[in-house]
Amino acid sequence: MAVYVDVMFLRELLVDGSLLLTTAWVRHMRASSWRVLSASAIGACYVVMMLYPQLSVLFTLLVKVSVSLLMVWVAFGFVSLQHFLRNIAAFYTVNFVAAGAIIGIHYLLMQGSGEVWRTVNFIKGGMQVELKMGFIYLLAAFCIGLYIYRTVLTQRRERELVQTHLAEVTICIDELEQRCIGLVDTGNQLYDPLTRTPVMVVEASLWSEQLPPSWLQCIREEQVDRLVAGLGGEPFEWQDRLRLVPYRGVNRGSQFMLALKPDFVRIEREGQVFVNRKVFVGLDGGKLTADSAYQAIIHPTLVQNNQ
Repeated sequence: MAVYVDVMFLRELLVDGSLLLTTAWVRHMRASSWRVLSASAIGACYVVMMLYPQLSVLFTLLVKVSVSLLMVWVAFGFVSLQHFLRNIAAFYTVNFVAAGAIIGIHYLLMQGSGEVWRTVNFIKGGMQVELKMGFIYLLAAFCIGLYIYRTVLTQRRERELVQTHLAEVTICIDELEQRCIGLVDTGNQLYDPLTRTPVMVVEASLWSEQLPPSWLQCIREEQVDRLVAGLGGEPFEWQDRLRLVPYRGVNRGSQFMLALKPDFVRIEREGQVFVNRKVFVGLDGGKLTADSAYQAIIHPTLVQNNQ
């Protein structure tokens, strides 16, 4: 059997480099390309040593762990013990995810039990499983595994970030209290231009029992100006609370949003309660989020000072 050392070295260099770069991404670090290349070269050289039976002592568990520690130290340095241990944990997690993806895809693509048995050997009463795959297959499976891991991790962090900005919202109008979950959005700078009153955006569907069906349809179709022009056609108990707030949508011109003037809005967040009386509740015709994690976008000034 012929073994091409240069091909093996290059393959391991690319794989180790990808693992280290993914580790840096997971840890939110900016890795030096030269440090990562040097660490990858150490890992590639270590794998090439497997070709020499005289160096079998280097493949004990202690040496393997030591080499991985050395690679992480070369790639990211040593800032503190806690920082270094976190880098090690992230590096091993990325390795296990990538290895699991390769094995999983390998057996997923197998056709029939015959292919499975050809990879199994029985030696001295034990079973040994071999993975026979080409370089292109290995690289593709490796990349797919890292992509899935990165996607899942990104979505998890986005959900955690959203959770830290969620608050319980209670909107009070006359005797009615409407409760929902709101997201504190620092990018929401919508004010009523005449009174400088902050506007909190809420899904119009929350008010489906109070708003006439034709009104909800106009709000969904963004025809609020026509709705206001035809006021009086259908009775509405809160007609004197209606406001028309101009705003500029993304990639659109100036538009109008139908808003209500509540008695007050109470926001509960992280053990604090904010009660605001100077606020408008804008009605949005769509869904603010696909998973219904929140139904309102809270103006940031509403969680700063009680009004």
